[in-house]
Amino acid sequence: MARISEAARDLYRAEMAAAAVTEVAEQRWRHLERAHIVSQPDPWLHTQNHIAMFKFAVRQHDRREALGQVVRIIVAAPGSLSGRYPEGNTGRVAAGLMRTMPIPGDIASALRS
Repeated sequence: MARISEAARDLYRAEMAAAAVTEVAEQRWRHLERAHIVSQPDPWLHTQNHIAMFKFAVRQHDRREALGQVVRIIVAAPGSLSGRYPEGNTGRVAAGLMRTMPIPGDIASALRS
């Protein structure tokens, strides 16, 4: 099973904590997206991130995003376990399910350590 470093795990926790306390929807999504990028190699964290995204989409009454997150919840753990996930992908429906994206520098550093 793919694992992430303690530095990456700390960054994931920080992003999820920031997402939980922000009142601004765009900022919450940004924190969830950053946490998603970090979580992709870890099946449990990756799935937990998509569950958080699903819950937030439901609260926002965003049916398209919520439905897309259901699909992602189903494929997150198998994708992480097999190493078949699009690196840098933000995890949102608009990003596409398998589109690779650039990894922000601070996240790349945490993933390398």
